[in-house]
Amino acid sequence: MGKAIIVDVARCSGCFNCQLACKDEHAGNDWTPYAKAQPMTGQFWCKVEDHPQGTIPKIRIHYIATFCNHCRNASCMNACPENAITRREDGLVLIQPDKCSGCKECISACPYGAIYYNAELNTAQKCTGCAHLLDHGSTQPRCVEACPTDALIFGEEEELMDYIEGAEVRKPETGSAPRVYYRNIPGKFIAGTVYDPIEKEVVIGGKCRLISGGKVWNTTTDEFGDFWFNDLPVGVFDLIIEAKGFEPKRFDKLRSKDCVNLGDIPLDAKK
Repeated sequence: MGKAIIVDVARCSGCFNCQLACKDEHAGNDWTPYAKAQPMTGQFWCKVEDHPQGTIPKIRIHYIATFCNHCRNASCMNACPENAITRREDGLVLIQPDKCSGCKECISACPYGAIYYNAELNTAQKCTGCAHLLDHGSTQPRCVEACPTDALIFGEEEELMDYIEGAEVRKPETGSAPRVYYRNIPGKFIAGTVYDPIEKEVVIGGKCRLISGGKVWNTTTDEFGDFWFNDLPVGVFDLIIEAKGFEPKRFDKLRSKDCVNLGDIPLDAKK
């Protein structure tokens, strides 16, 4: 079936080791016929993107490593007028530097922004899956080798099906059928801090109920008065907060698209 990469977002610590290892392997190193040397600046064949969500102080951040997806239906291949982009038997898609005319058609065609233009060499360039290493005995690309948390897994796609099951791909609507899969991408969250404005103390153990389309999520406020509803889908939610001795508090039509930090929420004492 070909090679594939699994990215477990929950394991990624944002150390950027994979990005640095890619630079170390390719910047200034000519691996013809696989690829010409990557320039020292301006290109990231492996790029770690940070994704902060929420507002202070309710903020969470996750990191996603991105590369060429070595797609089964690679639009870059179809766009190349020189037939300079080929797919190997192991599924890796390569730009042949001796055939590339530097027309940039592949750059425009790639939906992932994974292809770069090297003005000095007048050629398009991208991740090769470290094919030069694989062909000389290595079992994995440098980025995978450098990951200290095992957030990156590389291997034969058919042997990785247990990891691929339930994983996501980027931009599935393009129909490109990428071979890079992402696990455990965090969903949205709704959070806040509940407190008693009279006693000036947080409310511990308050019951929080979130409702959307017939589905219900429940949690309680912790020792800091905080509550978190994590890994929510994008949608519209109603929230009800109840605590002993206080009037219920309600928030309607909360939209989780950008995550929701309700901040400090005062409760009114029951009369």
